[in-house]
Amino acid sequence: MKRKEHSLETNKDVIYRKAKSDDKEELFGLAKGLATSFDVNEVDFSNVFKSLLDDKNVDLVVAEKAQNLIGYVLVLHHPAFYANGIISWVEELFVLEPYRRKNIGKHLMAEAEKLSKERGSKLVALATRRAGKFYESIGYSESATYFKKTF
Repeated sequence: MKRKEHSLETNKDVIYRKAKSDDKEELFGLAKGLATSFDVNEVDFSNVFKSLLDDKNVDLVVAEKAQNLIGYVLVLHHPAFYANGIISWVEELFVLEPYRRKNIGKHLMAEAEKLSKERGSKLVALATRRAGKFYESIGYSESATYFKKTF
């Protein structure tokens, strides 16, 4: 059985909190739901999950309802010359289908923004193909074209 821990913010019956090692199995299922470019496998996920929890420049926040994870946001923080300081990059945001359009993603992003501001970040940025209207609805504007090369 999962333990309840102090939450960062509560919205009705959803708790928003930093991820902990006990969340690994449920987060693996959520990450598999997000991935479209890669096949998320358990061995690599476990290694990445541990490194993210250990990294002081990462915030991994989960949304929990009835002791089950229903979403998460993964934010990386690093310095950049162009911003004259720290920037925060939303690498992943995922909410299970039954909980979409219920402000869960909005609250996860609010937690990401709050934690980024606490770190002194100059901006929060992300890349997306599937959720432009969502990000515009919470105050984000289109800024650049995204390029990638897969290895």
